[in-house]
Amino acid sequence: MTQHFITQTESPYSGFYLYNQKELARTLENIPEDGRKVLLLGVTFALLDFAESMPQLRLPSELIVMETGGMKGRRREMVREEVHDRLMDFFQVTTIHSEYGMTELLSQAYSKGGGKYTIPYSMRVLLRDMNDPFSAASKSQGGINVIDLANFHSCAFVETQDLGKLDQYGFLEVLGRFDHAELRGCNLLVQ
Repeated sequence: MTQHFITQTESPYSGFYLYNQKELARTLENIPEDGRKVLLLGVTFALLDFAESMPQLRLPSELIVMETGGMKGRRREMVREEVHDRLMDFFQVTTIHSEYGMTELLSQAYSKGGGKYTIPYSMRVLLRDMNDPFSAASKSQGGINVIDLANFHSCAFVETQDLGKLDQYGFLEVLGRFDHAELRGCNLLVQ
């Protein structure tokens, strides 16, 4: 997905910067201020690592920062508000965007800030009772189950180990992971 967007930008500044924080810092500082938006997309722990290793940067004024979730066992787990506060402070932005999804799904949910995810039409989120996986949640929060209707010739049903709630407008808020939940994510494939 990201490679597709990189190709579409036709920008010499677009690319992957895995473990190359100094090159990413140089690139961000050299992007011309021409009114184009700049999207910095990264896994949560990598964005925090970058912020802590590069204390002084001149950042583009049109910067959008999007975290794709999770510490994946590489850092202490933090609540989303703490993560976003740290990232907003470092990147000098007023909000942090987020992506919520899984490798097994084609559909992804996105937040433009505040931790409220817009659920696409191709995705259904159901909350289950935290103590009984076969029962719907009786409260406003529970374990997140996802049905993805976008998968070609299939329909994915995923029982996550994430805890969430749905508000009265249909936005999803991810509250965290179940205690002792298995580490998950496609970024675990890269070492």
